[in-house]
Amino acid sequence: MSDFPMISSFEYILPVIRGIQAGREYYVSMCPVRLLPKLFPIQGEELAPEKRSNRSLNRSRVPEIAKYIINNPRNYALGAIAASIDAKITFEPLGNEAESRKIGRLRVPMDATFTINDGQHRRVAYQMALKENPELGYETVALILYLDLGLERSQQMFADFNRFQVPIDASLDILYQHREFKANLVKAVVQRVEVLRCLTEMERGTLSTKSDKLFTLNSISHATLSLLVNYAGVDMEKQVELAANFWKVISGLMAEWELVLRGRLTAAKVRQDYVHCHELVLSSLAIIGADLLEVYPDNWRECLAGLQEVDWSISNPDWQGHILCKSGVSKSKVSLGWMKGYLQGRLGL
Repeated sequence: MSDFPMISSFEYILPVIRGIQAGREYYVSMCPVRLLPKLFPIQGEELAPEKRSNRSLNRSRVPEIAKYIINNPRNYALGAIAASIDAKITFEPLGNEAESRKIGRLRVPMDATFTINDGQHRRVAYQMALKENPELGYETVALILYLDLGLERSQQMFADFNRFQVPIDASLDILYQHREFKANLVKAVVQRVEVLRCLTEMERGTLSTKSDKLFTLNSISHATLSLLVNYAGVDMEKQVELAANFWKVISGLMAEWELVLRGRLTAAKVRQDYVHCHELVLSSLAIIGADLLEVYPDNWRECLAGLQEVDWSISNPDWQGHILCKSGVSKSKVSLGWMKGYLQGRLGL
């Protein structure tokens, strides 16, 4: 079977679907991974930014993407590469009927210039991954091709492609991540602890004023991984059991968490008036828990009993100048270290 794009003596012949966007034609096609370097040479980085059609290549990003491709040859997923063609091209429809007029072949001169508008890091990562796994060369990459209308238009396209991109929220990334051990571990722990299962915001990394949740999945993740720092080589089930037991004990020592769970207090009220549901405190408790699990593996629970005597209200003068800032409860390393030391002192550790 012939490669796509097929290559004649003077032109590339690409199977395409033709579409219209903003009154202009564009074409959807595909390209074998091994032909990406030939079709899309890297734009010279010696050019000034105003002379380039996109940002300079961030070399630190490429190995990360390449590693992702190499490590997941059966289930990686990368988006289409968008590019502009600077040449006189010819579209040959498959037929004359309505739908068949949108499907056909695109003839592109061999001397055409393909400029990537979106996807340059993916293109270079594919090339890097191809060196380690040549079999990738037979896979295909989706292409979206536009007519090149000059540097200004290409720069505008790059700006438009990136204008509305929003980084995935950390909590949602954990929720939707099914490949990574740590993400699956944290989600399993949350499901085994009633307070966490019912009162953790699974999608957003921040809680709105009216949210009925006490925690975010991201903050529970940070704390849980800190708790299990000494158990990296232990199987998942054992780690889940340890962490779930720890958080069950902690939740039993936090009266306000239980009141929210039973509907006797609102989550918003507790977040506003107490510090114990904030990430700083959760992480402090987890770090202390990690030490206890290592030093007192059989009676660590008893060591935590003193938490019931701590005044967790935000009005506690002990917090002033240490963990409180203008925006609320601090997340700084300095505050984390202070909180850990404070709680260790209260627990007699």
